[in-house]
Amino acid sequence: MPEELSFLDVQSLKRLLDTGKITPSELVETFADRIARFNDLSHAFITVTDKSATGDAARLTTKDLARSPFAGIPFASKDLFDVEGVLTTAGSRVFHDRVASEDAFTIRQLRAAGALSMGKTNLHEFAYGATGENDVYGTCVNAYDPTRLAGGSSSGSAAAVAFGLVPAALGTDTGGSVRAPAALNGLVGLKPTIGRVPTTGVVPYCWTLDHVGLITRTIADCADLLGIVAGFDPCDPASSNHPVDNYAEHLGGGIKGLRVGIPANFYYERTDPEILEAVERVKSHLSEHGAQLRPVTFPDMEHSRTISLTVQMPEALSAHSAFLQERGELYGKDFRAGLALGQCLLAEHYVRARRFIEMYRQQTNALFEDVDVILTPATPEIAQKLGTVKTMRDGVEEAIGNAITRFTTFFNMTGHPALTMPCGMHSDGLPVALQLVGRYFEESTILRVGHFIERNEKFAIPLPKIDGGAG
Repeated sequence: MPEELSFLDVQSLKRLLDTGKITPSELVETFADRIARFNDLSHAFITVTDKSATGDAARLTTKDLARSPFAGIPFASKDLFDVEGVLTTAGSRVFHDRVASEDAFTIRQLRAAGALSMGKTNLHEFAYGATGENDVYGTCVNAYDPTRLAGGSSSGSAAAVAFGLVPAALGTDTGGSVRAPAALNGLVGLKPTIGRVPTTGVVPYCWTLDHVGLITRTIADCADLLGIVAGFDPCDPASSNHPVDNYAEHLGGGIKGLRVGIPANFYYERTDPEILEAVERVKSHLSEHGAQLRPVTFPDMEHSRTISLTVQMPEALSAHSAFLQERGELYGKDFRAGLALGQCLLAEHYVRARRFIEMYRQQTNALFEDVDVILTPATPEIAQKLGTVKTMRDGVEEAIGNAITRFTTFFNMTGHPALTMPCGMHSDGLPVALQLVGRYFEESTILRVGHFIERNEKFAIPLPKIDGGAG
């Protein structure tokens, strides 16, 4: 029974709680045992808070369990989120003594909903990197093949869910850091609209591009979780006071007449043929059920990654300037090199990049005048072997981190909501995934389309087989 529980989605676990077949305390114990068993393999958690979760679980009453779809459900958060009384390391030696004095906005929302915090998950140091490699806390591995990367920078959040250590987790997404690892591990990853989920209490990397993101097993769980953490916080200057939708109630609807944008440039280039084949099957499925597939042309993307980095690195340098003076020797080589790049960029470069981003936003908004959603592959490659530095596709060599996030980075600049989800298995035994992008604050639409795809068994994927366990 414990093995089976580990891989259930939140809604299934919630039914067991509501019918009294298991208690919140027993659920915490099940996942705590699972973490103890598999954390050395997965490297998913930096800090485990099962004792406080057990105490919180014991205090939940029957009335409390009716509070929300996540009441009594364990969750984890990337170790950028402050949890009161718990170390926030950001995956770095620099923050070895940074104990949070209060909860981040999202943690407060989840606690108020009766959810149970199991701990803080691993990441690429300060969220700077898409591979999830971490010399301090270990590199997270892929649940489907532990010789391969989980992806990053929210590597631990993806690994925690994929290995069955928690049923849902929070991450951050500055260039695809939630969507890419979710895609590589066969999970649902959502980057909501910029400002939809406040970043208060989350260690910043790049204020302009940072988003709080969600990782779950199913679209329905993602909709429920978004309904809890979305909102307005005046303490976050980027937070939006746009009304929060009831995301779950939109699931189950049809797609007849839905206008699906298919990019004519960039998003289907230099991509693993098996990923393209899987996305083609999804396109056919949508068309067969009444969706209208329409070509859309994105702006020239040749310099989009450079534009993103030109904003990222000066902002990261600004966020870390004080710590560099006090603890510069504690930074890892990777991140220190990125901060050095930030020092070489002029204000003129930064301002030009910000103007390009505004242009991207306007041009992408114009695309949504003719379509309701945009469909792309989630990543151009499947999860790569640990230690991989570069990939080669169609004669073009590319750094592995750039490849992992090639299809996700742009939508951090535009701020549009974007969802990744599994849509099949590669012949190498690893998940492949698609990405759905919507208009600002129309998360309900991409969740509805994702749910429609998810309901068809031909896009289902098997659970990972982990050390002879469930799956």
